[in-house]
Amino acid sequence: MNFRKKSKGALPTFQMTAMMDIVFLLLCFFVTTSVFSQWEYEVAITLPSAQSGKVPDRLPGEIIINITDDGRVSVNQQNLTLDVLKERLKKLASFYPGQPVVLRADKATPYEKLMKVIDTCRQADIWNFSMATKEAEEK
Repeated sequence: MNFRKKSKGALPTFQMTAMMDIVFLLLCFFVTTSVFSQWEYEVAITLPSAQSGKVPDRLPGEIIINITDDGRVSVNQQNLTLDVLKERLKKLASFYPGQPVVLRADKATPYEKLMKVIDTCRQADIWNFSMATKEAEEK
């Protein structure tokens, strides 16, 4: 006589908690990388073209200084005066010597305004700067 009940095995279950954690972490990773990898395209700047112009690889910690056609200077979507920019760049240069800076000047920006920003960079001991351009269009 067999008095034991025949028990059916437990059905396998899917662990949703672990899967939701992984999906959330992936979402956080992709959102943060997309935010930090943006060029500051939000600013309405028309870059001048050059035959050697290309979109370079971003350097870690690179600072982008935008100069509009009317001479306004902005960093991280904040308009700055040249004095405030100089102070920020001085702090940056003291912590990170050789800090790379990209100057994105509109092609209609007066040369004098651009030179004031370059002089501000030099006064703040920033010598590693480059000018952003776009590729020349084929005619």
